[in-house]
Amino acid sequence: MPDPTRWAPAPLSDNRGVTIPPPSESAGTLPDPGKRRAVLAKLPRIRRPDGSPIRVLLVDDEPVLTNLVSLALGYEGWIVDVAADGREALSLFAEARPDLIVLDIMLPDIDGVSILRQLRESGDSTPTLFLTARDSIDDRIVGLTAGGDDYMTKPFSLEELVARLRGLLRRTAQAEPFEVTRIEVGDLVLDEASYEVIRGGDQISLTTTEFELLRYFMRNPRRVLTRAQILDRVWNYDFAGKASIVDLYVSYLRKKIDLGRPKMIHTVRGVGYVLRATT
Repeated sequence: MPDPTRWAPAPLSDNRGVTIPPPSESAGTLPDPGKRRAVLAKLPRIRRPDGSPIRVLLVDDEPVLTNLVSLALGYEGWIVDVAADGREALSLFAEARPDLIVLDIMLPDIDGVSILRQLRESGDSTPTLFLTARDSIDDRIVGLTAGGDDYMTKPFSLEELVARLRGLLRRTAQAEPFEVTRIEVGDLVLDEASYEVIRGGDQISLTTTEFELLRYFMRNPRRVLTRAQILDRVWNYDFAGKASIVDLYVSYLRKKIDLGRPKMIHTVRGVGYVLRATT
């Protein structure tokens, strides 16, 4: 019998070429409602600061997958809004204002990357996880460059999906009250209350993950941070075992923070990175 916490997409007419256990087998072996997997059962449930449930926008055109994911997130006490295509996703997003987005790339009308680009260009920073069969490094880079905060490929573990979404909520402080602070390093200012970043009087727009990465640097000025430390603190897990994701996001951050200005983010060869105020 297949593992009920794993999903592989169905072979559709677009020749995605991977197989899936019959829906009756997958759905019929899920845990009873209200029960969570052993690891998650040890963790407290996450809610919004006002006590209301977390709301997730799930965008995928596979009904069996959306049913399974909705059940898994429902066990966490979260509300799930499901969209089967891009237009419905944008409409539901405007109505529901979700705390998280789980987004497939291959959709019937508008592809997931284009959807996220529209949202990011409008100034939205809702944490977004791509959940897709597109598993090449180039696909990952395209998704993350478009503003994605995480990228997970099919087949996948439902338990790992929930864990990653919980990590996104922790990183973005969507789900719990936090002490409002203003961090200053030289002419660089980060405001945790407004999610604003200013350098030399110029406001800088960052994605959720870029903001969290910068916050970690600014809370540890002049301290050399290894890639492993950054992965653990910013991503809360090993991103497919590839520390290169740290280098990728540091390069994004440098283009926004350091471009045309004295450099603040420095590479310590063979070790990691350090943020220093300019003199």
